[in-house]
Amino acid sequence: MNKRPTIIDFVEHYTRVFSNHVFLREKVNDEWTETSFEQTREMAHRIGAGLMALGLEKGDRVALLSQGRNLWVTGELGILYAGGVNVPLSIKLTEAGDLLFRIQHSDAKYIMASEQQLAKIRNILPECPNVQKVIVLDPLDHYEEREVGIDEVIAKGDALLATDQASFVQRYQSVQPDDYANISYTSGTTADPKGILLTHRNYTANVEQARSIIACDVDDVMLIILPLDHCFAHVAGFYTMMSYGGSIATVPVGKTALATLKNIPISIKEVRPHIMLSVPALARNFKKNIETAIKAKGKTVEKLYTFALNNAIAYNREYWNRGGWQNAWRYPLIKLFDKLIFSAVRQNFGGRMKFFVGGGALLDIALQRYFCAVGMPMFQGYGLSEATPIICANSTGHAIFGSSGRIVSPLELKICDADGNIVPDGQRGEIVIKGENVMAGYWKNPESTAVTIIDGWLHTGDMGYVTSKHPGYLWVVGRFKSLLISADGEKYSPEGFEDSLTDGSKYVEQCILHNNQDPYTMLLLVPNKDNLREWAKQEGFDPTTIEGKKAMLGKIQSEIDAYKTGGVRGGVFPEQWLPSAIAVVGEAWTEQNHLVNSTMKIVRGKVEDYFQDRIDYAYTPEGKNLFNDKNIEALC
Repeated sequence: MNKRPTIIDFVEHYTRVFSNHVFLREKVNDEWTETSFEQTREMAHRIGAGLMALGLEKGDRVALLSQGRNLWVTGELGILYAGGVNVPLSIKLTEAGDLLFRIQHSDAKYIMASEQQLAKIRNILPECPNVQKVIVLDPLDHYEEREVGIDEVIAKGDALLATDQASFVQRYQSVQPDDYANISYTSGTTADPKGILLTHRNYTANVEQARSIIACDVDDVMLIILPLDHCFAHVAGFYTMMSYGGSIATVPVGKTALATLKNIPISIKEVRPHIMLSVPALARNFKKNIETAIKAKGKTVEKLYTFALNNAIAYNREYWNRGGWQNAWRYPLIKLFDKLIFSAVRQNFGGRMKFFVGGGALLDIALQRYFCAVGMPMFQGYGLSEATPIICANSTGHAIFGSSGRIVSPLELKICDADGNIVPDGQRGEIVIKGENVMAGYWKNPESTAVTIIDGWLHTGDMGYVTSKHPGYLWVVGRFKSLLISADGEKYSPEGFEDSLTDGSKYVEQCILHNNQDPYTMLLLVPNKDNLREWAKQEGFDPTTIEGKKAMLGKIQSEIDAYKTGGVRGGVFPEQWLPSAIAVVGEAWTEQNHLVNSTMKIVRGKVEDYFQDRIDYAYTPEGKNLFNDKNIEALC
């Protein structure tokens, strides 16, 4: 294989190595199917040749809008074999403007769409005169103007391969490492989305880098819960598993978002994965579901579970220093309770889980300790699409709770102040990187490219630090854009407290801190009403009365007070960062109201805009009072 391979080089090479190994797993008609490396490559060739026959020229952009499935993967590979550029689009894009912008801005000449997503394309197609063909990934009884079925494209590909295979081989062999492979659009939460230009070498370099910190075994199975349009799914999923000879499985997409969520635990039990790509929000749900099931077994089991959990957490310490002679006595207990309790927990995850990989948001230390204790470590990683995306990650045998993990190799990384100067050891600053995984730039946006990539260094906009105590590890502490500013000018990151509160309290579902040089910090909070009502009843309160609602508000306050001096979590965060006012809101933050993104990460700016009236109210004497009418009303 070339020293700077393309994705095509990857596919050709690893297909020769792992020809008959299973690469793709997909549920079709309630049965899981298996597709080998050779079958995957063959389908990619047929689709790629079909696209050539359809008229696709080298460098043409193809928008891909579909739920996770085998045809998503082979469709992308077909685009690349034909010399095209994939423009992956999220199925969560429901507004015509969002889709329209990306299709028009990318100058897409072709669109691949599933039947489920086709209506969106049909609605905006009249405004896309440059689109030559819409390739429908599912058979239809009738195709409208400019539409063609994937079967017809494949048939055209078969004909080309039978009569002029040399032209197809010449086309894919002409693809170079620095040719564009993907235009991945940002969410566009603060401005128009930016198209991130990722080359073939960006991807293959990042796979090589990922292999320097994370190892898998031949025939390991990975379940990808993340949407396939994320480059994290590409690198940590498709191409890294390809390089190890492993396989990937996708979660069947239901007719609704709720139906898809219900398919996740079913897929886990049926696929029995060794590895999962997930996000912290889902991990928190997994934890809550486990604890709910344990509680349902009765007080005795719950007490044993709590004892076993605390024992394992104490033994594991910060993972890198787990065990030790002073904890040797705990090890027999760990083995015993693992057999009695935790093995049953793992069976609900298929019984083969080695680890999760978490991306998309900072992962609370408590959550890391929890999953490690039950024998299914969830390792924090860090990256961004502009870095294709992996920059660092914890892994089996190499992890520090609270860190974002070991930095991939080869990669240059430095921590800089606002003036671009490297800060001293252990000091926080902006994470800046240089390597072959750094994007080529932003599509048709030289201005943004120029301020993001300076002399080959990618300025991430994220804040972190490194320390000589643990060389090679990176700590990410938040976004510069997310920093809160107190009245005296002090800047601090809110994510740590927010994640700690939601992970550690069963009475808090979602929250964000807010302070923009205001007199004090306030907290926007979505409560878990069911758990609060249950608590109120146990304490002798009627949750439907004013008295009961005030008691529930007091319970929320006590969860926050735990972080103050003398509290059980006192000292974890500086007390001046803690909120002095709480705004309880009754509406959950979801994808439907656009307050969380496709990885279920809270979009801070949109939440603040949505609840601006409650933020303003919190800075009034009445609003600062915990028991104000708006807080009471939110608990109804």
